Amino acid sequence: MKLNHYIAVAGITSRRKAVDLIKEGSVTVSGKVVKEPGYEVKKTDHIKVNGKLIMPEKKKVYILLNKPIGYVTTLKDERGRPTVMDLIPRNIKERIYPVGRLDYNTSGLLLLTNDGDMAYALSHPRSCIKKSYHVTLDGSIPEFVIDRIKKGVKLSDGKVDVDYIAYWSDRHRNQLKIILHSGKYRIVRRLFNYLGYTVKSLDRFGYAGLTKKNLCKGEVRALTEKEIDMLKKTGGNTGGKRENK
Repeated sequence: MKLNHYIAVAGITSRRKAVDLIKEGSVTVSGKVVKEPGYEVKKTDHIKVNGKLIMPEKKKVYILLNKPIGYVTTLKDERGRPTVMDLIPRNIKERIYPVGRLDYNTSGLLLLTNDGDMAYALSHPRSCIKKSYHVTLDGSIPEFVIDRIKKGVKLSDGKVDVDYIAYWSDRHRNQLKIILHSGKYRIVRRLFNYLGYTVKSLDRFGYAGLTKKNLCKGEVRALTEKEIDMLKKTGGNTGGKRENK
């Protein structure tokens, strides 16, 4: 097994990011710094990342969390705020980590796993992962603004194209359902802020075909085999033609 693959299998990070760790000198093999990602790991080797001994995770774990607001999507927060890891049951001993991010004030679906390859594939822009949001704004939004969003809005870091946008219900013209592929930082909030609105609440109710059905705020559940297979097929599409975000 190549060194970068070994690190990914250990649940530390993806193969691609493992390459960066290796090249920057953060990985030692039996006490010596090795900067070749393609180094073939021997059975007698002891691999350390940033001084910590690692071992391949034999069991792959896939957890879906319905994240409440007030939690940071990191393993540990420098400011001492609660993290999504505080919501993971203690009986899960494997070292899992979040795939992507949800803001402190954003709730909804978050996938956590120790499968580094899947995490990288799902995070890759070419996977075109669909994310569905329930957005509540500080005021009613007219149809002509929705039509403008459908045509694409150009922000400072590029154009935002949505797959779908509509009123959440006929009664609430300040609430929308929006589906997009973009993984840009705070993209939904920045989109509406650019248009003169403040997002009062944001909830992700769909991610890569997964839903929040029967999953209350703060609760977690293991993915089914069918869902895992679906994600592997979805993430394996990184070489295909990219769709609109």
